[in-house]
Amino acid sequence: MVHRLGLLLLLPLVACGEDSGTVVRAHRGGPPGGHGGGADSADTADTGEATDTANDSGDPVDTGPSTLVGIDVSGWDPGIDWSKVAAAGVYFSYAKATEGTYYTNDEFSAQNSGAAKAGLLRGAYHFANPSDSDGVEQADFFVDNGGRWQDDGKTLPGVLDFEWNPYDGGDCYSMTPHELGGWVRDFADEYEARVGRLPVIYTSKTYWGECVDSEAGAELPLWVSDWGSGPPELPTGWSTWTFWQTADDGTVPGVDGAVDMNEFGDNLTALRAFAAGG
Repeated sequence: MVHRLGLLLLLPLVACGEDSGTVVRAHRGGPPGGHGGGADSADTADTGEATDTANDSGDPVDTGPSTLVGIDVSGWDPGIDWSKVAAAGVYFSYAKATEGTYYTNDEFSAQNSGAAKAGLLRGAYHFANPSDSDGVEQADFFVDNGGRWQDDGKTLPGVLDFEWNPYDGGDCYSMTPHELGGWVRDFADEYEARVGRLPVIYTSKTYWGECVDSEAGAELPLWVSDWGSGPPELPTGWSTWTFWQTADDGTVPGVDGAVDMNEFGDNLTALRAFAAGG
């Protein structure tokens, strides 16, 4: 996620022209202050074929592509036309809700409800600032300001966005790996106590390796940031991922300017099951 105050799973998409109304995405590496990222690469992709399963009556049910496209947005993305986003083949979205214990996204309510009305599965994320306050306080602030999960099959679990420090204090918030690992555990435990399930964690192999380098969050579903063209490199402690942020400069009808692109590595049935706590 591109962090700015007030803003804010496996194969890439086929790149199509804007006139087609489908998503266009580019892959490129990111600077240390961004998402971890990989090397620059050209647009590549394959949406996967739609797959059918049978319902209780034996009739086929369209589960969508074998991997699903999603976006993440923030206060820097006002006025989204969510019907166009959905028509472009986007299945899920995450919107920034909070940061530290001092910021809430004024666009969050419209982004969250707009995505839901357009039929997307949607969720909220919290940008961690460990130098501001402890993990328990920030988990509570997040839950109280949009980060609450509900078992409706449509609401994705909240996300702890854990990445480079954009403020003073060094990349790792002037904290030791042990301290940061404890901070993550405190946030996750409090979030689970408040809503009934663990949060997802968004991070990169580069950041995690430099600042935490432990299995402190390995029980959390992983949203990995890696803007390379191949399968993402995973941080210490994880052997698989749930979401993959593939780029920060995607083009999606209905969103003005570049937008972060993501993938879920299974079909719609699996994403709904994940949303429901499966």
